[in-house]
Amino acid sequence: MNLWKRISCNPDVKQSMIQYYDEKGLADIRVYLAPWIEERIMSELINTTSTELYERDALQFYEDLKQKLIPLSNDNLIKFKLAEICTSITQTPAVELYTHFRTGVQREIQLLDQMPQFAYGVAAAVNGSAVGTPGIIGGASMPVPTGMHSNNMAAATLNGSNSYAGDNLFAVQSTIPKLSMAINTIYSEVQQFGRSYETFHNCFNNYSQRKAAMVGHDSELHLQDIQLQDQCRILAGQRSSILQELKRITFDYDAIQETVINELKNWQRNQALAGNGAPFRDNLDDIQRCIVLLLELVGKILENVNAMQRIPLEHNDECGELIVHVRQAQQVLVLSSFIVEKQPPQVMKTNTRFAAGVRWLIGPQLGISVNGPQVECIILSEAQAQRHSAQRTMPDSSNSTPASSGEIVNNIGNLEYNNQTGVFSASFRTMQLKKIKRAEKKGTESVMDEKFALLFYTSVVVNDYRIRVWTLSLPVVVIVHGNQEPQSWATITWDNAFSDIVREPFHVPDKVVWSQLAMALNIKFESSTGRGLTEENLNFLHEKLFRRSLVNNGDEDYITWAQFCKEPLPDRSFTFWDWFFAIMKLTKDHLLNLWKAGLIVGFINKHRAEQELMHTQEAGTFLLRFSDSELGGITVGFLKDNSVLMLSPWTARDLNIRGLADRIHDVDMLRWLYPSRRNRDEAFNEFYTQRMEESTRHDGYVTNTIRVNVPAIENNTGTPQHVMQSPHSHDIQMGNDNINFTDFESILY
Repeated sequence: MNLWKRISCNPDVKQSMIQYYDEKGLADIRVYLAPWIEERIMSELINTTSTELYERDALQFYEDLKQKLIPLSNDNLIKFKLAEICTSITQTPAVELYTHFRTGVQREIQLLDQMPQFAYGVAAAVNGSAVGTPGIIGGASMPVPTGMHSNNMAAATLNGSNSYAGDNLFAVQSTIPKLSMAINTIYSEVQQFGRSYETFHNCFNNYSQRKAAMVGHDSELHLQDIQLQDQCRILAGQRSSILQELKRITFDYDAIQETVINELKNWQRNQALAGNGAPFRDNLDDIQRCIVLLLELVGKILENVNAMQRIPLEHNDECGELIVHVRQAQQVLVLSSFIVEKQPPQVMKTNTRFAAGVRWLIGPQLGISVNGPQVECIILSEAQAQRHSAQRTMPDSSNSTPASSGEIVNNIGNLEYNNQTGVFSASFRTMQLKKIKRAEKKGTESVMDEKFALLFYTSVVVNDYRIRVWTLSLPVVVIVHGNQEPQSWATITWDNAFSDIVREPFHVPDKVVWSQLAMALNIKFESSTGRGLTEENLNFLHEKLFRRSLVNNGDEDYITWAQFCKEPLPDRSFTFWDWFFAIMKLTKDHLLNLWKAGLIVGFINKHRAEQELMHTQEAGTFLLRFSDSELGGITVGFLKDNSVLMLSPWTARDLNIRGLADRIHDVDMLRWLYPSRRNRDEAFNEFYTQRMEESTRHDGYVTNTIRVNVPAIENNTGTPQHVMQSPHSHDIQMGNDNINFTDFESILY
């Protein structure tokens, strides 16, 4: 039962919330998209002191909501209201709409706290990457719970308050000792209650045995009967008080566990962003410390509740419900904490060694680490991963292996516990994908669009109950040749940048707003080259993608997957991503120092470059720009005799022979670097290669060198050329044997 269904159990509360959402015409949306709204809002832990971050998530929520409305047009119950709903949404700014939903969900949580029947009846959300078989540790078969907590801590999270949005783990670590003290206190009360009950039970048995022999002593029997009834009422009151305290403790525990699991989900999401080159703050050790403490606490809570259930008073069903809930929370924690710590390469070449690693954040808890269980790895197609996630279970037989979409060798490792670090992990250092089974392609699909994932799984026995856990890696694309890399990286880059924290494998939006893509491109380029893209660079990329000049800031413009990497650029045989990827590789391999030093304008079109150079009115002024017509090319534009000339582009093959700085030095006409107007030799001197002054080397050979020659500068006719012509574009495909992707691959992982 989701949050809205719980709210609906109280007509007055439901009506109150309907009126709140109707203030902006959002009531129907709250009802029809309840699970999606709740999961989305609760998964976004946002510190509202960061306006930029808040606005970005608000915009993403706004756009995703509009996409969610499209399928509703086929729903007879709502399609007649859809036009009115869409009007309300379009008339409400993104941040205002998002804030209204966030505040509403927070209000629902607070109202739910006041509804006793739901005080502890909700469970932590399952981490989609680690789900196991029902019925662990406690013994009873139970479903894996989904949903969210109705608690003040969750409300604080939605508020973005500093205590849980600013540093969630710090807050958790300061809260756990208090909860531990409360558990120890209630343990003492449970033990005392057990002794009191035992005394009462003995008195009752004695009374029952003596009753038959005390015929005629009615007054005495009546007095003892009253005394026993009074004692029973006292015990019932004590029992009720203890159970209420156990519920409160469980309630507080749920809140802490949900915070920790959300932090783990955020860690996994940041791991995906790091696959695109984003900075990665690895706080996994802190998360594990919290999980280990929580496992200890939930075990104590379960022990207390079990002790109360063993005392045979009336209405013990309440204990049974609480036991089921605590066991579910324990199960979620154990299963969610099995993760991929070291991701495999996301563009994976067959018959090539690769490494990966998994980690179980339970540490030495439950005694699992003693036996060093085996972990096996197989590869799943996207469809298999979807079915696997939907079933949320492993095969019943521990000897049964899930269906695989390929053959991986060296795919079994042992979970080992390191006593010094407290890490319980398994490493796979020499895996190889030998074979791959591909799905039948539809339409324009290619092998570079097809996503797979590695499934890591293990099975262990704890207290005579089997625990089966598994986790999926980030999506991978499998290739057999280097020329498939550019498009494969397009698939992975899009997935890493725009996937949700919790999703059906491996769903991604088909289109995103420009501001999102601009951020992803900047992260990708900066991680590869060491310097990010300027606003002018991004404006140029916007114009290239949308085939038009930038209007306003362009943030609301949508870019589709097809525009990004499927549709050729105008008058070109390659796509935007082909062009961007080739520029990124050229810069990383041959222009890194010049780019980082700010000597390359790079992202400027030919017409704009001509205008800027003409405006300088100083002969010999030149700039360096990336070629529009040739993949992975850089050209020099310069001013001569009141006209701008462009050298034909140099590519990786040319720069392998002679570096860019030396080539610029060879052309005497190039004097002043745009836009800084610095003298050429002052700007490039540290990047020139050392030249031998003597005419004869020590080995007797006469010194010679290769230099750039541009006849058109002297002849003043025709288009400038250099002696070493670049090959035609079809000669420098990204898979050409002269271009080595190995180093670039290591950067992009």
